[in-house]
Amino acid sequence: METLQIGSAKLTWLNGGVTHLDGGSMFGVVPKALWAKKYPHNDKNQIELRTDPILIELDGSNLLIDTGIGLNKLSDKQKRNFGVLEETNIEASLSELELTVNDIDIVLMTHLHYDHANGLTKLVGEEKYESVFKNAKIFVSQIEWNEMQQPNIRSINTYWEKNWRPVVDQVYPFREKIEVLPGLTMVHTGGHSEGHAIIRFREGEQGFIHMADIMPTHAHQNKLWALAYDDYPVQSVLQKEYWMEAGYKEKVWFTFYHDAYYRAVRFNEAGEKIDHVERLRYSYD
Repeated sequence: METLQIGSAKLTWLNGGVTHLDGGSMFGVVPKALWAKKYPHNDKNQIELRTDPILIELDGSNLLIDTGIGLNKLSDKQKRNFGVLEETNIEASLSELELTVNDIDIVLMTHLHYDHANGLTKLVGEEKYESVFKNAKIFVSQIEWNEMQQPNIRSINTYWEKNWRPVVDQVYPFREKIEVLPGLTMVHTGGHSEGHAIIRFREGEQGFIHMADIMPTHAHQNKLWALAYDDYPVQSVLQKEYWMEAGYKEKVWFTFYHDAYYRAVRFNEAGEKIDHVERLRYSYD
């Protein structure tokens, strides 16, 4: 597992599973001749996208950013359509760190699409679902939480009742911004979904910005490259521009949940890469 120390925060990428989605959808109106230079694709025009939660050890607390694709949550048809070759195995990842799911104190949900929220709950028996992180507070924007429970005709395909009902008593919705721990803040951005949020950590001269799905991979650095999956692409572009300029100026790390090649990248004020953490490649890749 890859790790990164940023000030007093230790980040570790866990095994949350993998999907393979259409490259055109992931890069929206950007021509393949451009995006294919930035990110590999297979003969089906699919690109590899991890769904790997980030464990943050900070101030004596264990936090997770998102929860993976889940285990036994998808039908065979969904696995085929989403290109799922591996499901979430967070318990094994935590075990390597001498932790369990019961040691997770806080879960930071950037948004609640199935590929981020499936790991919140697990199937027990044939039809019952229960919380995975029973001791954790779950933070998510109020807008996202509202839509999760009352999805529209489009979002009903990604906001699933089995992912929210078992954890309803653990959820702490916030409005525009919340400081979860000193220096660690969630900020509502909208864009990818109406309730989408980013995560920012700042400690002295060090820090990171987790852009979640308004910059899902290093190849989405161009502020105009928005996803076809975005509900509000113009908002995604505006928010990406604002936060990337801030990150460039401060030379903080940008961390990734979906990127199959880089866990984190740091840029200078000109937007040039000055440091990075590569993802280790395994036999199943």
